[in-house]
Amino acid sequence: MGNNESGLSDVLEIQDLSKTYKSNNRDLTVLSEINFKIKPGETVSIVGPSGSGKTTLLGLCAGLDQASTGNVKLYGNDLGSLNEDQRALIRNQNVGFIFQNFQLIPTLTALENVTIPLELQGAKNVKQRALELLDRVGLKDRATHYPNQLSGGEQQRVSLARAFSNEPKLLFADEPTGNLDGDTGDKIEELLFDLNKEKGTTLIIVTHDLELASRTQRVIKLKSGKIVSDSLN
Repeated sequence: MGNNESGLSDVLEIQDLSKTYKSNNRDLTVLSEINFKIKPGETVSIVGPSGSGKTTLLGLCAGLDQASTGNVKLYGNDLGSLNEDQRALIRNQNVGFIFQNFQLIPTLTALENVTIPLELQGAKNVKQRALELLDRVGLKDRATHYPNQLSGGEQQRVSLARAFSNEPKLLFADEPTGNLDGDTGDKIEELLFDLNKEKGTTLIIVTHDLELASRTQRVIKLKSGKIVSDSLN
């Protein structure tokens, strides 16, 4: 685990985190006084009703957005003290993402979408590694297809392969089955947890799907921007 030489035990440490937006000259507090720590290899769901701050929290944890107050430490790096380039570097080295709307690049093939994180890292054997991952998610024969030639479930399989391609230590999944029908969503869930187990990745899932949340070791519940419970499954 990166930085473990310094005795670092937490992948992610959130301290007194709050996020406030200005809206029509009023302050809108989306998150308030959030505290938790996540250890290497943990699987964690962040659940709550729509508008409870789940996706905002995920963005802050990943350094995609900055907190109004409080601290986010990712692998011992205080994200608030870094500039955007430095935060991006830490993400490229440590973090993978899966989004509800897949976020594949439409002008690139499935294979090219999976190779992007590898190329950003300057990895070797990029094409071979990407093909192996596409094979692992059952899409080797669709490698040259573009996203608009793939079903939603296939697109999410490509995004799973992409997320794991740079062997992230930590994977953020934002409603990974939110746009998929039940059966397809179940298959994506299986793949996500299987790949996660194989790779020993730390997994944080934002979801309103309590059945999906029940598969993680730990569930953090948000309501109106506050943590109302943090319990083990």
